[in-house]
Order: sequence, then structure tokens, then C-alpha cells
Amino acid sequence: MKRVLVILMVAMMLAFATTAMAGDGSLEKVQKAGKLVIGLDDTFAPMGFRQDDGTLVGFDVDAAEEVGKRLGIKIVWQPTAWSGVIHSLNAKKFDCIWNGMTITPEREKAVSFSKPYIMDGQIAVIAMGNKSIKAHKDLGGKVVGVQKGSPALEAAKSLKPAPKEIREYDTNVKALLDLESGRLDGVVVDNIAGRYSMAQRPGKYVALPGYITSEAFGIAFRQGEDSLRAEVQKTIDAMIADGTMGKISRKWFGEDVTNPAKW
Repeated sequence: MKRVLVILMVAMMLAFATTAMAGDGSLEKVQKAGKLVIGLDDTFAPMGFRQDDGTLVGFDVDAAEEVGKRLGIKIVWQPTAWSGVIHSLNAKKFDCIWNGMTITPEREKAVSFSKPYIMDGQIAVIAMGNKSIKAHKDLGGKVVGVQKGSPALEAAKSLKPAPKEIREYDTNVKALLDLESGRLDGVVVDNIAGRYSMAQRPGKYVALPGYITSEAFGIAFRQGEDSLRAEVQKTIDAMIADGTMGKISRKWFGEDVTNPAKW
């Protein structure tokens, strides 16, 4: 009898939670409008940026458009200043932020995040064919390049054993070109930016296994709008399971960076 009562109580709690989530109206509102409005910084390559003709492209753009297709709604992109993007979300200027937003404890106080869909952070890149460097520790005593003023500098300084020299460059592209020419042994770079640059010149570079530092990207929703967040998450989970997210990732990064097993 006790077991039956426990099962009934659990079932009632699950039913109540489901009803409460469905009752927030956020998913119904989007479905009724027939569109999901997404806020983004449209200068953030390769997540969301403009081509020369003004067309909006990027990893997040492709992923969101596929979600919209599966939900039977239109995706409407709303460019906004990144410095005030959370305020604009909570002011209801759009329905969510989908633009490579790092999940942080501070932001979690203001928004509700999806599960991480990409792991960002700092990685180390070496020239393709370099057999002497197989792990981060092998950069000890070597010459490493970073982009000036980027988090890569502190990440490079944290390497143990320490590099012999850390050279700073105006751009990651210049650092990678020096790596290609043999003037550097490695480059420490943001994972997303680095893999995007690597994908533009296939066969030239390879990333060492693992992350020097890591930070997850998530989709931000207004707190309390759980039914919308849950439906988008359910759709993304299905896209991961059927390989669609991996396909989109390989288009922009040359490999699947959406697989949690590789994080």
C-alpha cells in the first residue's frame, strides 16, 4: 500500500510540474504568433554575422532556423547591442538570446539557460604534422602565440611547464600564419574562433586534445518561461541525436563541437 501511495504521489507531482510548465503561456504565445524572435550581436563570427551582401549567417543561425522549421514557426532575428542584451530580453524585445552566450552564475540570476550546446574556452593549436607536441604539457619551453588583449594570454601563462616565449599578435589569423610558417610552435586561441579559422584552411592545423580553460554556451530565456525553453531544448536534443547539429557544426568548424563526449 505504501509503495502504491508513493507511486501515486510521484505521478501527481510530475503531472503538476508538467501542467505548471505548460501553463506559463510562453510556448503558446510563440506558436500563436508563428514566430520566435531571437536577439543577437550580428557581428559575432562564426555564430551569427553578416556576409558582404548583408545576409545573416553562422552556426547559431543555421541551428535556430532548423529548430524553427521543426516547430513550424518563423525565426526572426533581432540585432541588439550586446552590452544590454539581457536587459532587452527581460524587456520583452525578443523571446530568447541565441548567440554564443557563455553560461555564468551571474547571468543565471537574470535568465534561464538551456543545456550547454557548445563548449567554448581556450585551446592550443599546432601545425598539422607536428609529431613532437601531443599535449598541452609539451608546449613547455616552446614559443607560443596569442591574440593581444585576449583571454588566451592568461591561458598561455597558465600552461605547465611554462612556454619559453609568448608572442602577442594583433589577430588570431596572423598568429596562425606564423604557426603555419614555423615561427611558432603553438597558438593558444578561443575554441570557437580558432576552429572557425582552422576550417578556412583545412589540413594546416590541428587542436591539441582538451581545453586549457572551458566555458559553456547556452540559449537564454526569460525566467519563468519554461514551456518555451523546454520545447526548444527538446528539439535541439533531437537534432543532436539524429546528427543534424553535428552536420551544422562540421560546416562551420570542420568537426563536431556539439558532442558533450568530446568536452
